[in-house]
Amino acid sequence: MAKLFGTDGIRGVAGEPPLDAPTVFAVGRALGEFLREQRAAGSPLDSARGKQDPRVLLGEDTRESSPWVTRYLAGGLRAAGVEAVSAGVLPTPAIARLVRARGFAAGAMVSASHNPYRDNGVKLIAANGMKLPDETEAELEERIGVILAAGLDPQPLAPRVDMSLAGDYIEQLRQATPANLWEDFKGLHLVVDCANGAAAGVAPKLFRSLGAGVTAIHAAPDGKNINAGCGALHPESLAAKVVEVHAQLGVAFDGDADRAIFVAGSGRIVNGDGVLLACARWMKEKRLLKGGCVVGTVMANLGLEVALKAGGLPLVRTAVGDRYVLEEMLHRGANLGGEQSGHIIFLDDSPAGDGPLTALKVLTILAERDTSLDELVADLKVFPQTLKNIRVREKRPLEELPAVEKAIREATTALGARGRVIVRYSGTEPLLRVMVEAETEADVQRWTDHICRAVGTSLGA
Repeated sequence: MAKLFGTDGIRGVAGEPPLDAPTVFAVGRALGEFLREQRAAGSPLDSARGKQDPRVLLGEDTRESSPWVTRYLAGGLRAAGVEAVSAGVLPTPAIARLVRARGFAAGAMVSASHNPYRDNGVKLIAANGMKLPDETEAELEERIGVILAAGLDPQPLAPRVDMSLAGDYIEQLRQATPANLWEDFKGLHLVVDCANGAAAGVAPKLFRSLGAGVTAIHAAPDGKNINAGCGALHPESLAAKVVEVHAQLGVAFDGDADRAIFVAGSGRIVNGDGVLLACARWMKEKRLLKGGCVVGTVMANLGLEVALKAGGLPLVRTAVGDRYVLEEMLHRGANLGGEQSGHIIFLDDSPAGDGPLTALKVLTILAERDTSLDELVADLKVFPQTLKNIRVREKRPLEELPAVEKAIREATTALGARGRVIVRYSGTEPLLRVMVEAETEADVQRWTDHICRAVGTSLGA
């Protein structure tokens, strides 16, 4: 059996392995069996132990395939003697929060995040709200293989839906926002791009409950329009709307709302690098920043590193993926980290990237300082950067591709300390990502083209 778990759970085309009914059912059953054994053994992984039977919280995004994937997960859990409770359509970070708050043994989010609607996925969440450890995922893969080999007939189940959970999530976020600032939010006009995804039912309601005026766009999911030309990956329409309606701020989420990309009142798009800079400065000033650093990834722009260094803060880089950011944060005792993509972790609040929470943090800074996002990031000099995605036939190790290695080496040598080259495979798609960063657009284009030609010759689809 091919490896199921990538950097962000199991992901694929809905209806095809590993997102076909038998495999999804096997995932539910394997998880259920694992949880029952952990409960019986009194494992420290099970923070909800003490109840007789473990329960699993299920959430889903707005893809047309999400309801049936959820039913087969629930069916697999039931086959293992574990109760599944559905929160319905909610953001991934809501499931992470609610698993901890409501004493569930685990959670499972049915979503392919920022991918197109034809894709879907299953993200498994431990009782502490974090993603499952690598060793647990490896054990589950073995169990899934055994279940599939047995040729069991997958039986779907419509889980019980707890309609109170969405309100719980909104209230938790409200409580994380200083009440003395709510009055300041009343004069704010905010444009919210819900990506036709999981944020549509909660984000506009959350911000309106705090007194903000909200213009919601891309908030009418139809099962197929999730992430389609909108949301965190496509904030251009948000920028246009912010300027059109003279809003002070815009925020775009992705399909499962664990990312947030912002638009300043001028129409300037501010990604996760800008958010990390603004939040790091504010948290340091308030003596809230822990670990003496900010954790980012290899994709973070050099401009962020330079700006943080000017303020006496080092940027610690990890591999791409929020799980690696979180691991490094825990290792260093840091409480702020994230990705350029808008996936920001405020560890004192939650171990998961949470788009609505990130928006509230930015709103809090703006209200406390009585300033604009444009002013907060005015000194962030963004080095020109290009990211090209190249579809590949197979993910061969780069060291087996002499032409590609040579091109990367030539680019790295030429750019020196004033540029960076990152070439890596996507953890969820058959893509090779080529990122080049330099002081000039000309250098970026030259070396990007050079590497991409070598990749196309060696791996082109």
